[in-house]
Amino acid sequence: MRDPADLYELRSDLPELSEPVMLVSLDGFVDAGAAGKQAVATLLDGLQHTELATFDIDGLLDYRSRRPVMIFNETTWVSYAEPKLSLTLLHDLEGTPFLLLHGLEPDRRWEGFTAAVRQLVERLSVRLTVCFYGIPMAVPHTRPVTATPHATRPELVTEHTPWVGRIQVPGNIMSLLEYRLGQAGHDVIGYAVHVPSYLAQSEYPRAGLAVLEYIARVTGLVLPTEKLAEEATRVDGEINRQVEASEEVQRVVRNLEAQYDNFMAVHNGLDVDALLAGDESRLPTADELGAELERFLAEHGRGSAEHDRGSEG
Repeated sequence: MRDPADLYELRSDLPELSEPVMLVSLDGFVDAGAAGKQAVATLLDGLQHTELATFDIDGLLDYRSRRPVMIFNETTWVSYAEPKLSLTLLHDLEGTPFLLLHGLEPDRRWEGFTAAVRQLVERLSVRLTVCFYGIPMAVPHTRPVTATPHATRPELVTEHTPWVGRIQVPGNIMSLLEYRLGQAGHDVIGYAVHVPSYLAQSEYPRAGLAVLEYIARVTGLVLPTEKLAEEATRVDGEINRQVEASEEVQRVVRNLEAQYDNFMAVHNGLDVDALLAGDESRLPTADELGAELERFLAEHGRGSAEHDRGSEG
């Protein structure tokens, strides 16, 4: 077996770290509402950071399945969006160091990659790894953002009741990483933040904000959330205006609200059957939901584009 260390290059002048936490967000499987992407961008924009390790992207990425963007201007290629996968050291608002593994999900050598990350976890004495992403769920945007937590040990998420029982899902590198680290005796917690299904294809700042709040709660890190909270408030207002303009969408949202509130009242928060199925006599059919929310997303997308053009002007 090849040495996992061949997959990454680690700085030789490593700073002193005292059992840091490591956050993980890898782009490639699912991230409804761009929840993980927005959380990562907020951390990198708002905190001091330094790259500690870079991974061999040429050995891990299938370029033909995820072609990087290049810009051509008149007669010349002027830029190339170089894909990256790296481990970054950040300091929170109170100076506490932590790690962030971010970039593109590997297409190849999953076992080698997870072994490489395990090496780094052990070399840097990581005490807790936290993975995060968004998943689409039949919840309304007018209610608090919830999440499905999971962990390598049940004791790590005792404050939560499971949303689901036994299910089968496509494999992805973050889930495999959690599984392999757990087998090796390392603690990992994951948060799948619930994004309203009708907003899953849009950037939904409220979900990104929820990711940061869940991370802060479990790690004690003090994270920059003010700008994202302001953007969430702006987008919430825009969504509400779009909803008010359509009686059909209002009906869909009301049905989701009733289902959500009933679920919370009866189950005190956690029963996936109530949330995903509920009282079918009160809910729109799949075709109705798809048609109305497809129209909603189209209108919402136009509204966002018009806002961006107005901002540029």
